[in-house]
Amino acid sequence: MSEILQPDGWAKPIGYANGVAARGKQIFIAGQIGWNGQCVFESDDLVAQIGQTLRNIVAVAAAGGAGPEHIVSMTWYLLDRKEYSARLKEIGTVYRDAMGRRFPAMTAVQVAGLIEDRAKVEIQAIAVVPD
Repeated sequence: MSEILQPDGWAKPIGYANGVAARGKQIFIAGQIGWNGQCVFESDDLVAQIGQTLRNIVAVAAAGGAGPEHIVSMTWYLLDRKEYSARLKEIGTVYRDAMGRRFPAMTAVQVAGLIEDRAKVEIQAIAVVPD
């Protein structure tokens, strides 16, 4: 049994769900990118997109009754690992703004491209809400 998670006011996705919760309660959050809930990019800056991506993850998790504290795993897909590494301090700031001081298991991978041309990062997450 699963539940599709769709934050109020967001444009309905085509061909995927923004999140799926499974009994237990595990929440599987689809790869989120740096656009807002209306699928509009507000910035082409990597750090700004990471901040928006993390806020998107928190919104999808909240639609399933979870908070940042329930996120147990993240997989980051980045276009430019050198820019990521060079801007870690700024990334840390936007991370803490969205997630607090919660640090789930994480993987970061450099990729050749993402589906949306303006996207510089995509992050997939899993949350678990205690019974």
